[in-house]
Amino acid sequence: MRKLLCAGLLSLFCLGGVPSAEATAFQIGDQGNDVAEIQTALVRLGYDVVPDGSFGPGTAAAVRAFEISHGMDPDGLVGPVVYEALLGRAIPETNRGDNAMVRRITGMALQHVGVPYVYGGASPSGFDCSGFIYYIFGQAGISLPRVADDQYMMGVPVPFENLRTGDLVFFVDDSGELSHVGMYLQDGQFIHASIHTGIDFDSLYRDWRREHYLGARRIITGA
Repeated sequence: MRKLLCAGLLSLFCLGGVPSAEATAFQIGDQGNDVAEIQTALVRLGYDVVPDGSFGPGTAAAVRAFEISHGMDPDGLVGPVVYEALLGRAIPETNRGDNAMVRRITGMALQHVGVPYVYGGASPSGFDCSGFIYYIFGQAGISLPRVADDQYMMGVPVPFENLRTGDLVFFVDDSGELSHVGMYLQDGQFIHASIHTGIDFDSLYRDWRREHYLGARRIITGA
């Protein structure tokens, strides 16, 4: 299941290769009745999705599986072709511009899954945790400090229960010192630069992460 989830997430937000996707496709971070309809259609077809109206990693993985089963390019996006195949009608004209910056940053992050961990790295040839955040926000025109300690001072604090896509999540080491940063996606999942696996996904509910969680900051406050 985790391999399917990672593959589904990796294919999302192909901003460079699909420039129109942001305006014409439902993807991770989107919410509302349209998303709930998509999820309900997936449930009817036997996919394990909760129709809660929130397009998270589980929905993305199910969409990708649907695309594969129908011979489509498995990008995890519900664009016009996938939408019509699922619901039997044209995709609605829906304005999702309010979270366009979040979608752009998240898409950039997902394009780098698998890039190796490099201590001090802040480029696609290799990242450390804060270098990854520094790079992807910088690519969207948002200037952040280079190191995690300073990144933790940016934006506004966010309670755990109010986390949303694009928020930065921070962790301490066993000594209580701030030691790690990642970017929240949805459903308890975040993306980060792991020492062991490079740019990868992890869960806030995993024991070590839960025990060492420090807090979150929202950089894109208007999204």
